[in-house]
Amino acid sequence: MDGQTAAFMAAACLLAAFVRGYSGFGFSALVVSASSLMMNPLHVVGVVMLCEFGMTFQQWRGVRADVDWRRVRALMLGAALGLPIGLWAITRVGVDTARAVISVYVLVMCVVMLRGWQIRSQQGFGPHLGVGVFAGMANAVGMAGLPVASYFTAQGMASGVFRGTLIAYFAILDLFSLPLMWGSGIIQADTFRLAIGALPLMVIGIWLGGKHFLATDPQDFRKFAIALLAFLAVINMVKLVL
Repeated sequence: MDGQTAAFMAAACLLAAFVRGYSGFGFSALVVSASSLMMNPLHVVGVVMLCEFGMTFQQWRGVRADVDWRRVRALMLGAALGLPIGLWAITRVGVDTARAVISVYVLVMCVVMLRGWQIRSQQGFGPHLGVGVFAGMANAVGMAGLPVASYFTAQGMASGVFRGTLIAYFAILDLFSLPLMWGSGIIQADTFRLAIGALPLMVIGIWLGGKHFLATDPQDFRKFAIALLAFLAVINMVKLVL
């Protein structure tokens, strides 16, 4: 990784950590989407997974009382089914195909979230299981948060429960994902070195975001994060075409 790419990725990591600290999601999607502009995005998937796991420890004390464990259990069962399928698929395509898949996926999920899709009925085990399967497949590129965030947003969950449940889900999902990613080759020895290098930026960004010093509700700030993700996806698609 040359100096320009390293500086760009450092800035992306800091911004993404701030977004995660403020709104509870978006770190992996932002970092992976940003990396697609400069390099093979699969090279940073393992790094963001390790970073996500580390961020959970930093945030856990402040959110554990808000976690809806019923949702977490159903989502994780689905993810356990979906992740192996996603890993099998993404490790068998080329770099440009991976970029295209990631960009289209991100853009579609952003449109879903920004359109304000609403679910009026009570959601039981089955729907959560289905979303978990899809999220597990998406976690092959470190982006399980987008479908789950879309699903939670559509149900009008309170900000605290939204944030706490997502963070708890990420922690268990990442712990489950790491050995499978090691076996598939997405995580290698250098992955740990890069994750350690990103640690200071991650801690600073999470701390700043967690202070909520902006005069913006976390739900409104989430819209900014979604718009930024959509912008990165469009830029990546344009780059692929040109």
